[in-house]
Formats: sequence, C-alpha cells, structure tokens
Amino acid sequence: MYLKLTFFIIVISISTCSHNGEFHNEAVPSSGAEKPKDSPTNVPQRQAEHSCPYIRCDQLNYPCISCSMNETCVYGDQTIAKCKALHRCIGNENFERPFICQYCYQTELWEHTCVQKANCDSVASPRASYRTNCTVHDDVICLGRRTFLRKLTCNWTGGHRWSTAMLLSVTLGGFGADRFYLGYWQEGIGKLFSFGGLGVWTIIDFILISIQYLGPADGSLYI
Repeated sequence: MYLKLTFFIIVISISTCSHNGEFHNEAVPSSGAEKPKDSPTNVPQRQAEHSCPYIRCDQLNYPCISCSMNETCVYGDQTIAKCKALHRCIGNENFERPFICQYCYQTELWEHTCVQKANCDSVASPRASYRTNCTVHDDVICLGRRTFLRKLTCNWTGGHRWSTAMLLSVTLGGFGADRFYLGYWQEGIGKLFSFGGLGVWTIIDFILISIQYLGPADGSLYI
C-alpha cells in the first residue's frame, strides 16, 4: 500500500514538471503602473526612431509607408501601388511598388500571421476549427484591411511528448503512469490499483498510444 502511494506521488511530480505548453500569455503590466500618454507630436518621432529605419524610401514597409491602390484591378494580376514614405528616408519619398491584386484576407498563409488559440480540441474527428485575427506581414501590399478574421484548424500542443508517453506505457504502464502523464487522472488511479487491469488494460493503452489514438486529455497534439 505504501509503495503504491509513493509511486502515485512520483508520477504526479513527473507529469507536472513535463507539462510545458507551447503557447504563452504575454506579460500584463501591473495595475499600479500608469501607461504614459503620448502627445500627437512625439508619437511619429518615436515610430521613426524605433520602427522605421533610415534607409532608401522605396525599401520601407508598413507602417512606415502609405499606399494607394486601384481596387478595380483584375484579381491575381500584377499591378502597381503608389506609395509615400511617412518618415525620414533616403531618396524620393514618393515611389511605386508592384503587388498582386488581391485583398489582404486572400493572401497565402505564409504572408500573414494569426493569433493562435489553445482552447480547442486538436484531436477531434473531424478536426475542430476556430476564428481568429490575422495580420499580413509588413512587406505585403494588399487591398482592404490589413487585419482580418480567418478560420483556422485546431493545431496546438500542450507540451506532451509521444516518446515520453510510449516510454511510460512500456515501463510503468501497469501502474497507470502513462495515463497520469497524459492527464487522465481517474483512469490512472483505476489502472494503478488494478495493476493495469491485470495486464489487459496495459496492452490496450500501449497500442492506443503507439498509433496516437490516445492523446493528451486537454485535446492538444503530441510534440
């Protein structure tokens, strides 16, 4: 009995230390820290110093430039955008830049960055999806709003490794270590006190984990 309790405590410690998520929340400033207010005159200066490099004007990207485009262009064809540098740069501040006629929400996945969410089921069948905000890269010129909503397929991980789950299933599966690691606490306790269902449960879990049918309980993917 004491051996089981000691093993149960060790498995909980391993599972807690191993759970290292891929998505992290950004630090939120304390409520006591007051955010400095910018006057209309010093905002462009700060952007020029920190956001916009002092280079040739035709090499600048958003938000250091402002471009006007012909919205009647033919979709998919290459056309010309007339741009103007908003900050100090080298050369003529008015220039032209070629781009593909398309709206920002029609850009390819590699041309924009989306806010990833870790609150959906990545192992559901069919795969679950969610709507999130996406923003095109600074060097991409497109029509319409540069930030838009897009539907993405759930594809996130909570930090659980398939190799670790397999190792625990092979070595300590009879004591429920694999179930504890994946977050199935109730099944893990049942497996612990039944010695892996007298071996049958242990074999079944090993097969399910090996084909990745049995994944983390939080709905994430293995890494």
